[in-house]
Amino acid sequence: MRLVIALGGNALLKRGEPLSAANQARNMAMSAKGLAAVCAGHEVALVHGNGPQVGLLALEAALYKAVPPYPFDVLGAESQGMIGYVIAQAMRSVLPGREISALVTQTLVDEDDAAFNHPTKPIGPVYSEAELAAIKAPSDWHFSPDGAGTRRVVPSPTPLSIMELESIQRLVRAGVLTICCGGGGIPVVVSGTAGAVRGVEAVIDKDLCAALLAIALGADHLIILTDVDGIYRDWRGPDERLIRSIGVTELQAMRFAGGTMGPKVEAACWFVRETGMPVSIGNLEAASAVMAGAAGTRVFGH
Repeated sequence: MRLVIALGGNALLKRGEPLSAANQARNMAMSAKGLAAVCAGHEVALVHGNGPQVGLLALEAALYKAVPPYPFDVLGAESQGMIGYVIAQAMRSVLPGREISALVTQTLVDEDDAAFNHPTKPIGPVYSEAELAAIKAPSDWHFSPDGAGTRRVVPSPTPLSIMELESIQRLVRAGVLTICCGGGGIPVVVSGTAGAVRGVEAVIDKDLCAALLAIALGADHLIILTDVDGIYRDWRGPDERLIRSIGVTELQAMRFAGGTMGPKVEAACWFVRETGMPVSIGNLEAASAVMAGAAGTRVFGH
């Protein structure tokens, strides 16, 4: 079976934890065993988020005044290398006979995407009011509520195609556990008659990019692993209830928060509509059960 697994940022960082290298390595080591059980015997492409990490890199870049801050495409590439390394190292420890490769990946977006004028993608840490005042953020940064705090948001254009797709296809077909499209891929545009490629200031949603990749690879199953048990009706309301299975038509008619479950639902519906194959959404800590349909939410094609 060919799987695309979208790995949420909680694989490396729990909410509220310091963004330290030690915390990320420890958390990924804890996640690796469950992931290994899902990957065993299957062709796998593994996509990861980068919101906390790319936000930290942006803070570091803003503090160093000797050069202009590095743009988000470069920060995205840095985060891919860092996170890919941490994931690959942890997975090698639990899958010693498996070839594993982490690939720096670029994702094509539309330069005129309306998302560039409406930042929605949360990155970096969650700030209290006092912490937000203390960081003295640049005037061109945008923020949005996140739970009881505030988080920076940046443009998140729709992914159109994956520049390294053919390389990913060859690796996956050869049985290599392929870590790719990290953070949704480095956002790039192609312009001019010569087709010049250049990066743009954005962070692509990793779940949407995972759906795009799964469609392109002809995946049999898209698995979105996060820090919640699945999709809920009336989330945090009086009638809160986990949805165990749901058809794509019914799911599309529901509404979800843009910065949390919304992109996951959009990605799931996109993949199911295009392929007719299932999507599973659930907690990373129950990865095998989520894949088997014994936990989480299963989205199917009608």
